[in-house]
Amino acid sequence: MLKENRTLGGELRNQLVATVTEMLEKDDRIMVLDADLGGASFFLRFKKSHPDRFVDCGICEANMVGVAAGLSLRGYIPVVHTMSAFVARRALDQLYISCAYQNNTINVFGSDPGICSGFDGGTHTCFEDLAIMRTIPHAIVCDPCDQVQLDWMVRECLSRNDGAIHYIRAYRKNVTEVYEPGTKFELGKGKVLIPGDEVLLVGSGYLMGDALTAAEELRAQGISVEVVDPVTIKPFDEELILNEAKGKKLVVTYENHGTVNGIGSAVADVLAKNGVGVPLLKLGATEIFGQVGMVDLLKEAYKLTAKDAVAEILKAWHKVN
Repeated sequence: MLKENRTLGGELRNQLVATVTEMLEKDDRIMVLDADLGGASFFLRFKKSHPDRFVDCGICEANMVGVAAGLSLRGYIPVVHTMSAFVARRALDQLYISCAYQNNTINVFGSDPGICSGFDGGTHTCFEDLAIMRTIPHAIVCDPCDQVQLDWMVRECLSRNDGAIHYIRAYRKNVTEVYEPGTKFELGKGKVLIPGDEVLLVGSGYLMGDALTAAEELRAQGISVEVVDPVTIKPFDEELILNEAKGKKLVVTYENHGTVNGIGSAVADVLAKNGVGVPLLKLGATEIFGQVGMVDLLKEAYKLTAKDAVAEILKAWHKVN
């Protein structure tokens, strides 16, 4: 399941297009929509291969979501792409009313969340998309960590006609390989990637490789760290979090998102609801906007590197011991 030798994998946008193409060729109901980002998302490949199944809606994200709702009403399976900032903020009303409220099934790929916006800067940075999407009734919310997981999430979402929003947020480019090809996943069921006895570290998405690196560094310093991937952010595997938090001295969440209403808040809800009195450390962006820069440098600027995670976890660890 967990890849033994983790290296930088291929670009997630390549995997997204490959998976959608395979499914599109088997199901003529699938329609692909983009908001003038077809070059960045590689969705322009659909314009060449399946021109009758691709619509570039231009820089009109709200209208694009409205078009997707109409397609769903007519029995199509819409696959929509724009950057996470534009779909979560700009098109929220259309997502909520035209899609979710009207029980229209829509598949949304929100690219480059959090620090992954890179040189596009603060206006394109989105530290709040999970917070927004988690509040929409019946939505499925995903934060894939690598190609293997993205492939499964796309197949799972496009196969469901449940009258709900299916939201997948991910970096377009290369990420660390985490899972072995062929790994099986299940909606709402997380996975224990590294077992441990003292600290529970819950991570996902772009920072999962860093979470595993941080856990290994802490284990080398004598702290037994368990790493859990919730797999889907909504539905959230409360039972797994509850079971794995019991007996731990510290619970840590680590995400490419704000610390408000992301994975950290989902875990906090589980602990509080079940009376689990374990200290919780939430690592993520806090009360800050985005900025322009290379993704690796932004990771350093927002103190989201594996080194930063180790330092913060050690501080919290010393407080509880």
